[in-house]
Amino acid sequence: MSIAARTTAIGLGGEGAAGAPSVPHQISELAEKRIIVGYGFWIFLLSDIIMFSAFFAAYAVLVNETAGGPSGRDLFHLDIVAFETTFLLLSSFACGVATIGARARRDTMYYGAMAVTAFFGAAFLFLEIREFLGMIAIGAGPQRSAFLSAFFTLVGCHGVHVTLGLMWLLTMMAQVFAKGYRPDILRRLLCFALFWHTLDIIWVAIFTVVYLLGVVL
Repeated sequence: MSIAARTTAIGLGGEGAAGAPSVPHQISELAEKRIIVGYGFWIFLLSDIIMFSAFFAAYAVLVNETAGGPSGRDLFHLDIVAFETTFLLLSSFACGVATIGARARRDTMYYGAMAVTAFFGAAFLFLEIREFLGMIAIGAGPQRSAFLSAFFTLVGCHGVHVTLGLMWLLTMMAQVFAKGYRPDILRRLLCFALFWHTLDIIWVAIFTVVYLLGVVL
């Protein structure tokens, strides 16, 4: 096969001299993989949202079942919860900046923003654990009433997700450091960002339904 014929074959989407797939074929495979990964991760997020919806529904049913114990008005401190909300919102903003930095291949922007995301996420988690321990210390643990069982399940499940998100964040920082901004790494980073922003949205719902309504009603 002549050089001209091989060049024509490659240009038309054929194979090269070593039988390797052509550039258009490789681009098609990458596009298909990105679509499959994105579709699968959206299904995961939707299943997670459905799970949280069930916890919200259980909390709404059991919110007044205090068994003579303390209610949300007696336990919740909106000033501390406001700090938690601020920390999580700031971490979500920093996560967006990190995504932009990764796409721009700017190490300072990416690593700096990811570090800020981790800091605010850890600060949020610290305040939430402190709240839980304080409630348990005064006898308002999850076994005290159906209301507190629903509260600890809903808010605690969100805290577990934040913990897993922080572990994922550190993993993404390590992967970029070891392998650079490869297409597969950027896909994983995008999935992480979607996961982290989803946690932010769920927390806003928790802040409104659990804490604000719990103190007002």
